[in-house]
Amino acid sequence: MAKISPVSIKYMIHANFTAEGALEKPDVIGAIFGQTEGLLGADLEMRELQKEGKIGRIEVDLKRDGKQTTGIIKIPTALDQSETTLIAAAVETIERIGPSDAQIEIERIEDVRGSKRDYIIERAKKLMTNIQGSTDSREISNEIKFSARTASISEYGNEKLPCGDLSGKEIVVVEGRADVLNLMRNGVNNVIAMNGTKLPDSIRGLSKEKDIILFVDGDRGGKLIIKNVVDNAEVKYIAIAPDGKEVEELNGKEILMNLRKKVPIEEFEKSSSKRAPKRIEKKQEEETPKNKQIELNSKNKSILKELSDRNNGSGKAILLDDNLKEIKKVSIKGLENTIYRMRERPSIIIIDGTVTVPILRDSEDAGVQAIVAKNFTTTDTNIELLSL
Repeated sequence: MAKISPVSIKYMIHANFTAEGALEKPDVIGAIFGQTEGLLGADLEMRELQKEGKIGRIEVDLKRDGKQTTGIIKIPTALDQSETTLIAAAVETIERIGPSDAQIEIERIEDVRGSKRDYIIERAKKLMTNIQGSTDSREISNEIKFSARTASISEYGNEKLPCGDLSGKEIVVVEGRADVLNLMRNGVNNVIAMNGTKLPDSIRGLSKEKDIILFVDGDRGGKLIIKNVVDNAEVKYIAIAPDGKEVEELNGKEILMNLRKKVPIEEFEKSSSKRAPKRIEKKQEEETPKNKQIELNSKNKSILKELSDRNNGSGKAILLDDNLKEIKKVSIKGLENTIYRMRERPSIIIIDGTVTVPILRDSEDAGVQAIVAKNFTTTDTNIELLSL
């Protein structure tokens, strides 16, 4: 069997798994090879890829807790990005390991070469300082300019939001600190970050005094941020990065071009309403047996609050029946698939995290009556949403 050279590794797939039973490492590795066989065709057969040296030795780290086994899987590859992500997605389809039901989730795909590049750059900087008698005045000038701009990043409000100069009438609101750095690096100083997708109170207050330009990534997450901010603050313009690009990735020309293309909020909302497809109700909804209607009185809400407090910080979702008894507890990442596959439909779901649109839609299809969580990306649903 050919071995993959550490030098040729491009990506490392990191995955977590949970299994309802006692397992050994060979059980996990056998499931990976066996249950992905034939899924992606002969060119991406994992056994053959390992023989060819395109997939390295799979590492498994196990931990047993009673009858449950949890662990970490690491799969090194010398494949390209698309092939590596296909392998990762195939691994997530595994539902059994050995004799036990199991769930595998990809935590991240690490670009190993990126880590090497970071080391090379840092080492090169140190070596550069040791070169005597050689000075590039242009590089020094650029470094000073960049340092001056980033040094001027300050903090705003109780949330200590990273920002630039907010003295003007117009300010640009972005998602994170990296976006602020990129805009300031390219000469846009009137910028402030939300530090996440949830709108801080400080920016809500600023929107009453300033003209807000909301500048978001060109992906689905950016659209969800627009809805959240527009629903909770006074926004004057919307600017969106090109499809598939993040604000922090844009160069100076792209930043200025997209800010010039900003659209007044009224015009954006009109165009969005024209494009929004009407939701088609599935026939399956009529065939799905409905659970008994639960009365969400003060006693039941008290029970739900206690369960929610206990679940806080776990990163899990608790699925309850119409008697408020636990059916199952799953990770938030696997919640959508779990709802879809469950025979016993849950009546109430308690989530430690943010409720996304896909979770809401799958919950509606399953006949869920209420969802308990701290944050919701939308309230456009017939499910009762509770923040207890």
